[in-house]
Formats: sequence, structure tokens, C-alpha cells
Amino acid sequence: MNSFVKSAGAVAVAATLMLGASACSSSSTPAATSAAGGTKALTIAFVMGAEADPFFKAMKVGADAEIAAKGDKLVWQGDPSVYSPATQIPIVDQVLAQKPDCLVLIPTDPDALQASVTKANAAGIPVVNVDTHVTDLSNVVSFITGDNAQGGSAAADAMAKAIGYKDGSTYKVAVGLTSATATTNVSRLEGFKKQVAAKYPGITIVDTAYSQSQAATANSNVSNWLTKYPDLAGIFAIDGTNATGASSALQAKGLTGKVALVGYDAYSTNVDLLTKGIFTALVAQDPATEAKQAIDTCHQYIESGNSKTGITASVTLPNIVLTKDTSAADLKKYTYVQ
Repeated sequence: MNSFVKSAGAVAVAATLMLGASACSSSSTPAATSAAGGTKALTIAFVMGAEADPFFKAMKVGADAEIAAKGDKLVWQGDPSVYSPATQIPIVDQVLAQKPDCLVLIPTDPDALQASVTKANAAGIPVVNVDTHVTDLSNVVSFITGDNAQGGSAAADAMAKAIGYKDGSTYKVAVGLTSATATTNVSRLEGFKKQVAAKYPGITIVDTAYSQSQAATANSNVSNWLTKYPDLAGIFAIDGTNATGASSALQAKGLTGKVALVGYDAYSTNVDLLTKGIFTALVAQDPATEAKQAIDTCHQYIESGNSKTGITASVTLPNIVLTKDTSAADLKKYTYVQ
């Protein structure tokens, strides 16, 4: 597996981090008249789902570093905690009214945010999708994400190992998601199901539930499963907030080590829980590099006279699977910096 383009530590040293949790808050570097190398400085806007999610905080570290390196201005806005198109669409409208040079959109729903791409294009603002994407990518400059299908497949392998899978036996697992439509969640679940069908037919997904990026909701979902399915063998927490909620529920029920927990996203708290045996495995992404590449793509597109020539339409970054056997150095390397 290839290592990340930049380690979290290197990004953190370069970054100037200003985090806020207020609704529709904006965080930016000082405006500049020219970027590094004499090119025009750009105002680049990022609009994500739940701003307080450590995944997006780690993404902002990467964005801050690259914005500073290029002499650009960053507009960073999103709902503080709710992952929903209903809260995201008005924020996109507010950002577009500021007339940024480029919009990096992390859509909470592929269909609901399609009109936002159309609106941006009509205003002459190019759009890059990061992490998640809209349904029709024809008017998006590039889509940059982690390898979600591979991550789901790797999670299935980790789950099978954790539950001691044997042919001929049956095992019940449940899956916690943020939303039924977020493209990352959909791809991860598809990858998980495909690998289970191919290699572990004795595993059955008995339930799924959604948290809207609320760890407390995920905790409640898992608590309900643990009551409903006393013979539950494992839980796949498909993103970071679900992983946080699931780990809390297992600890509260005294089921650590008895129900396998495979999670997504290397939040610092969850990496610590991995070392303590609460998690069986964590699939780590590279949000800082996703942000850097999005900013670089905005520059490449605008500086070429709005040409997609030479720009990769779909960029997939590798994931890293962390376990209790992962070295301390690698755990530190892939933990999300905030």
C-alpha cells in the first residue's frame, strides 16, 4: 500500500489552524494579490457537511497549509455538527454570494446538491468535489476521494478475522452509517457486501442505522442492536462519528472484545481506543491530501483558462488499515491532525 502524499505531522507543521464551531462560520487566510510563483491569488471556498467532524478538521489542516503556500484566501464554511442537505444548501448559497474563484464542495447528498453545482457554474465558479460527489460529474472539474470500495472490502476482511470466521458457521453483523445517500457511505457498504459475498457467505448484515454524523445517535443505534441481537458478532462503523458512538456503546455495555468493532477514520481518540483493544481495526483516509489536491486542481483549471486538459477527472487516494499490530510510528503518521 502506498503511503500518504504528506504525513499528518508534516501538514500540521505547515498549517495555520483556526477552528470554529459556529454555524456558517468563515475562516480564512489574509487576502493576497499574487500567489507563489507570481500567479494570481485565488479565493477558494470549501463547503463540507458537519464542520466539527475531526475528518473535516483534518481536511482544514491540509487546506490551510496549501492556501498559505500559494498565498490564497480560504473561505471555510459548514454546519457545526449536522450532516444534512437541508443545512448544507443554504450555506452553499451564502458562499456563492461571496463570489469565490473556486468552490470545493463536499456534498451531503448526490442529488440534492446537484443544483448547487449548476448554480455555481452559472455564476462562472468552477466546482471540485472532494470526499463525496454529486450524481452528475460532467460539470465538476475533478472528484478527489479515498478508495471507499477498497476500504469497505478491507473492513470485511478485518471483521472476518476478528470474529474467527469459519466456513459453515453463521455470524450476525450490523452496520452504522451517517446517511443512506452519502457516496462515501454507499461505496464502503457496497465494498463490504461484495467482499462478504465473495469470501465470507456465513456473515449476514442483520441491521443498518443512520446517525447524520451525530455520535450520540450512533451510540443509541448500537445500544439498540446490542439489546435486539444478543448474539451479534460484529459492528462495522462506516465513518468516524459512527465509530465514536459505537465504541462508547460497547464500553458501556461491557462488551469490549466480545463484539468485534471495525471502524473508519483515524480520529486521535479512536486510534487510542484501537491500542486499547476497543477497536479491532480502523480504516484511515488522508483528508489533508484531499484538500491540497483540490486547491491545486482549482489553480490548474483557472490558470489554464478554464481547461480540463491534463486534469484527472477522478482521483482515488489509498487507505491504510490500522490494527493493534500497526507500529507506533505508523499510528502517529496516519492519525488525523486537528
